[in-house]
Amino acid sequence: MARSYREWVNTRILVVDDDPTVSEVVARYLERDGHEVECVGDGVEALRRALAHPPDLMVLDLMLPKIDGLQVCRKLRERWPVPVIMLTALGEEIDRVVGLETGADDYVTKPFSPRELALRVQSVLRRARGASVTGGTGVLRDGDLVVDVGAHEVRLRGDEVLLTAREFDLLAYLMRNPRQAFSRSALLNQVWGWSFGDSSTVTVHVRRLREKVEPDPTEPRRIVTVWGVGYRYEPLDGGS
Repeated sequence: MARSYREWVNTRILVVDDDPTVSEVVARYLERDGHEVECVGDGVEALRRALAHPPDLMVLDLMLPKIDGLQVCRKLRERWPVPVIMLTALGEEIDRVVGLETGADDYVTKPFSPRELALRVQSVLRRARGASVTGGTGVLRDGDLVVDVGAHEVRLRGDEVLLTAREFDLLAYLMRNPRQAFSRSALLNQVWGWSFGDSSTVTVHVRRLREKVEPDPTEPRRIVTVWGVGYRYEPLDGGS
């Protein structure tokens, strides 16, 4: 369903790319959707602006002067869970995987369709605001792990766990469907609504989730691998 212009008014997006032509085109499309857009051309300035006034989302090129996109994303993640869409070179799978491991919520490969990027921006923003494809509200509990879907908040042993929008969606979906095995392609489609995509995206997000919610990430007990299929969620408290 198309979103109204008003939904995105006052949403601040920081576009970080050292190619002014790319920044100009991206900004034009995002402003057309109602976003407030600021463009910078290097990693140092991107961090300075983002830390001084955190944006609602950052579109971040991987290859930047002074500090590359991975370092920017990593340093930003140490302070705030600002949604990040990474721009990567076509065919550089390792860069996309490393970007996701660093904390990016999504990636778009160059050359890209500005309209596709604008739609990805809307999708990530909706998830960050709690309008997840997992839907609904309520609280999901598994022992010391509590997921408040309405508040878009996760706590483990009472401490808040900072998740990206995509990590949150994946965790909530798996917890709502305990003991059901899902393939990576099924999770791409059912959790994030992608009819296409790289299955390594799911693998990376599962790895990051395990690091945040498992008692021992090297021997996962909650998000377990189903060999030859994908993953399933096993409640530690024995609930259904």
